[in-house]
Amino acid sequence: MKWNKYTIKTTTEAVDLLSSALNDLGIEGIEIEDNIQLTKEEAKTMFVDFIPELPPDDGTARVNFYIDADDDDKTIVDKVKAEIEDLRLFCDMGEGTITESETEDKDWINNWKQYWHTFTIGDLYIKPTWEEVTEDMKGHAVLSIDPGTAFGTGSHETTRLVIKQIQKYVKSGDEVLDVGCGSGILSVVALKYGAKHAFGTDLDPNAIVASRENAEQNGITPEELEVIEGNIIDDKSVKDACGYECYDVVCANILADVLEPLSVCIHEHMKHGAYFITSGIINTKEKEVVEAFEKNTELEIVEINHDGEWVNVTARRR
Repeated sequence: MKWNKYTIKTTTEAVDLLSSALNDLGIEGIEIEDNIQLTKEEAKTMFVDFIPELPPDDGTARVNFYIDADDDDKTIVDKVKAEIEDLRLFCDMGEGTITESETEDKDWINNWKQYWHTFTIGDLYIKPTWEEVTEDMKGHAVLSIDPGTAFGTGSHETTRLVIKQIQKYVKSGDEVLDVGCGSGILSVVALKYGAKHAFGTDLDPNAIVASRENAEQNGITPEELEVIEGNIIDDKSVKDACGYECYDVVCANILADVLEPLSVCIHEHMKHGAYFITSGIINTKEKEVVEAFEKNTELEIVEINHDGEWVNVTARRR
């Protein structure tokens, strides 16, 4: 199947009104392209490894919509043009021009799988759920994960940095706290390397679902990996649920702007001698994060590692 793609050049001010008008015309699944940067508060709720800097916002936006090429007799497009002119009475629509291109329908749900295969971090094998366990994997820790539902697969530098530290510091019988657990991958890896129990927290309810699914996929019980929704930094109920001075290892692969306030209070949950393994730190933020850690006299930085432009800071509670 082929689709006609239409792109409306408009203004950021007009996007909401235009989106509503397109919906009223029966057009669904629109795309919006603009250069509006996320606020710090919005960024804290985004479970991505890095939020890129966008070019300066010039007030323009593009709204894309699609029509089945076989059914496209241009009547919908004519209606869209009329809506744009009507909306000019209420809002600055900018150019309001519409350009057309053609795209083929694809199996977007599954096509990406051809690009994602088993890889290793040290002696750990990380494989997608649709690939079988091979002879090479036998005798090694194997993590099965579904990247389609996960917020982290181990392939990004930040996750690799934390996994390497987990391989180094987690011991048999350890208690592990995973702050901003995302897909639960760090907790699952820690359990694969001998941890007795892991406790994960995350702000996003979808992360809780993903963590539980990935735990089940790897034969880990709900008793071995517990996950709750909430903010360990300032929510006392979450802090109480996590427990105090009870963890041997704490890991957090989250943004630097979250690690800084976390570094003020995380020692409350750590045993003396426990390790705090962090990443999600772009190299331009390294000095800032290190200084934040050094302000907490309960913490002593023991390692700083780099992978590309990303940084791991590992500290120990005195």
